[in-house]
Amino acid sequence: MLTLSVAEPLRRVLAIGCHADDIEIGCGGTLLTLARSNPGLEVDWVVLASPGDERAAEARASANAFLAGAAKARVAVHGFRDGFLPYVGAEVKDVFEGLKGIDPQIVFTHTGYDFHQDHRLACELTWNTFRNHLILEYEIPKVDGDLGRPNVFVPLTEAVVEEKLALLERHFPTQAGKHWFDPETFRGLMRLRGMEAVAPERFAEGFTCRKVVLAG
Repeated sequence: MLTLSVAEPLRRVLAIGCHADDIEIGCGGTLLTLARSNPGLEVDWVVLASPGDERAAEARASANAFLAGAAKARVAVHGFRDGFLPYVGAEVKDVFEGLKGIDPQIVFTHTGYDFHQDHRLACELTWNTFRNHLILEYEIPKVDGDLGRPNVFVPLTEAVVEEKLALLERHFPTQAGKHWFDPETFRGLMRLRGMEAVAPERFAEGFTCRKVVLAG
C-alpha cells in the first residue's frame, strides 16, 4: 500500500538482491535518489548469495556507498551459493521469515519473469512474505534476453547515472573482466527506460508493479 498523504513521508524501504551487485544494477539509481530526497529514510539491504570473503566484502562496501545518503542503513549479506538458491529453498525461506519484522513502504526485488532461477525464487518469496506492501520488481540485463515491459519508472538525473556507474566499477573489481559487466550496457538500459518514461534528463530505471493500493 502506498499512501498519498503528505503526513506520511517515505520512511523505510527494503531492497532484496540475490547476488552482490544485483540491487545496484537493478535499482541503485533509484535508491540514491530516494535517500537524498527523503530525509530520515531508513533502508534495509539484503543480499542472499555472496559466498566467500571477497564477494561479501564487495557487497557490504557497495551497499554502504550507495546508502551513504540514507538516515539509517541496515545491510545483511548471506553466503548462499550462487545459482543454487532453489535447491536450499527452506534455508532461503528462513531468511525471508526473518524479514517479517520490517514494515517497509516499498520493497524492491527481482522481477518474476527473470530467467535466472535464483532471481525467480527471490521474487516468489518476496510476494509470500510481503502481502500488504508495495513491491517493485527491478530488472537485470543479461545474456538470457529476458527483459520485459516495466510499467513503473523512476527518472534519474545524469549525475545520479554517472554516480551509479562509478560506484559499480569501484566496488566490484571481481566482475570487471566479465563481458556482461559493462557500464555502457547499464547506461543503455537506463537510457531506454528514460526514453519510455519521457524522463527530463533522459534516464530512468524501470520496474514491474503487479499490484498497488493507493490510500488517501
